[in-house]
Amino acid sequence: MTDETKKYDDMTPEEREVQDKLEKAKEDAEQATLPYTWKQTLQDVNVTVPVPKGTRGRDLDIVLKKKYIKVALKGQPAILEGELCKEIKVDDSTWSLEDQKQVEIHLEKSNQMTWWENVETSAPKINTKKIQPENSKLEDLDGETRAMVEKMMFDQRQKAMNKPDSDTLRKQEMLEKFKKQHPEMDFSKVKMDQ
Repeated sequence: MTDETKKYDDMTPEEREVQDKLEKAKEDAEQATLPYTWKQTLQDVNVTVPVPKGTRGRDLDIVLKKKYIKVALKGQPAILEGELCKEIKVDDSTWSLEDQKQVEIHLEKSNQMTWWENVETSAPKINTKKIQPENSKLEDLDGETRAMVEKMMFDQRQKAMNKPDSDTLRKQEMLEKFKKQHPEMDFSKVKMDQ
């Protein structure tokens, strides 16, 4: 444990709040110096790069590689260029020119379980421990993921009430059907594992 971490852990909630605000202000000031803005979810990073009004797609030199990005006007120094903080899925990453004044870049993360500290490695880092992810709505999820989340939520509620989870309920239901199909069998010694 570093001295800095220890100091933070020893702070009162009020002191931590002040410290967090100071760190956030410093981080915001550093990010404001970048020639682009960016935001992220666990799945992707979106970068907005302002360009001179009237810019056309053919005026741009944009390169997206697994761990490299470049945004430039042809024949001029790059506005954004460097090694990406983490790898991207090149085939799922795109860029577009909006209103002839800004380039919108969508970078699909290879590892969709991590937050990025910065877009390219030479840029100032953000504190990823302080990221507040947006709450996902169940209806935003694809069918399979939604079903899995709903099952987990149901099982949590059942467990909290000391009731059987969905798998146990399914086993009990199967046993009841089997009993009805085979009334000649004795089920008095059957035990259900939970």
